[in-house]
Amino acid sequence: MMNIDELKKNHNTSYLAEILERLNREEGEVREMLAGDDTLHEMAQTELKSIQEQRETAEKQIQDILDKDKEEEEMANEIILEVRAGAGGDEASLFAWELAHMYEKFSEMEGWDWKTNYESKNDLGGYKEASFEVKGKNIYEMMRYETGVHRVQRIPATEKNGRVHTSTASVAILPIRKKVRFEINPADIEMEYSRSGGKGGQNVNKVETAVRLIHKPTGIDVRSTNQRSQLANREKAMTILMAKLQQLKEEEEAKKYSGERKSQIGSGDRSEKIRTYNFPQDRITDHRIKKSWHNLPKIMEGYFGDIISALQLGETGDEDDEKAADEYLSNAYDRKFNK
Repeated sequence: MMNIDELKKNHNTSYLAEILERLNREEGEVREMLAGDDTLHEMAQTELKSIQEQRETAEKQIQDILDKDKEEEEMANEIILEVRAGAGGDEASLFAWELAHMYEKFSEMEGWDWKTNYESKNDLGGYKEASFEVKGKNIYEMMRYETGVHRVQRIPATEKNGRVHTSTASVAILPIRKKVRFEINPADIEMEYSRSGGKGGQNVNKVETAVRLIHKPTGIDVRSTNQRSQLANREKAMTILMAKLQQLKEEEEAKKYSGERKSQIGSGDRSEKIRTYNFPQDRITDHRIKKSWHNLPKIMEGYFGDIISALQLGETGDEDDEKAADEYLSNAYDRKFNK
């Protein structure tokens, strides 16, 4: 039995909820009429059958809408993409910038909208940390496996003895969902304001428009600096904070059932090492599905769709698909780079 009061709260189903409410009322009137006069039995049965058919049609339409809403909620079309330098000093910061550049180029190819929320750079132009808002169809479904630690092995430009250095950067993909499953107590949030730097005109530099929010119970802090007003930055920062808290909640729930997880892709934990970019050997390896690709310069310019496709195939885990997956992966290089 559908809860009409709940359906009325959803603007996508409110109209159909009113139809259900009317049909329920009409059914009650017909049954009341039938109870008072048995001679109307045949006519009443015809009317009740018509009401039932209308109800089934409305309920099917409602269920289709609810299923679509659930699908959109699970596979969000908007994400917050964060990169953060890990071990390796300046080289790690440069690698973090390169990862962000790779994702931005891929977003351009997919026709996604890319905006910078916050960036903190070192003296060489690398990212200590940065946050971006990206919108596009199926974006979370495609990008969700990028969360984790990315490792780079190469000879830095400043290395005089030709030694290969290993550095890391972490990536977090946070879906922005239409429905939030919890509320934040305003007393748990601490706000800080400061002047924004960089682009934006004189107003950005003179007025304290940059916003930092701190969620005191968890210690999570977020920043937004690239909106034109303090209010806009505060709203954007709150959106990011909600996404982080939702992700934290889901990670905690996933750990409870980690023993039951069959996927070979991994936990989605941002501390998990997922991929190595080996420049001397021109090879990128994803450790979760134990697959490698070549032509790193091309991949770092955004051409890593085959890697995403391979991860999606790996997520299915169907034995019947293994042969097709291996064939797909063996031809990935030729399809992308030898056109």
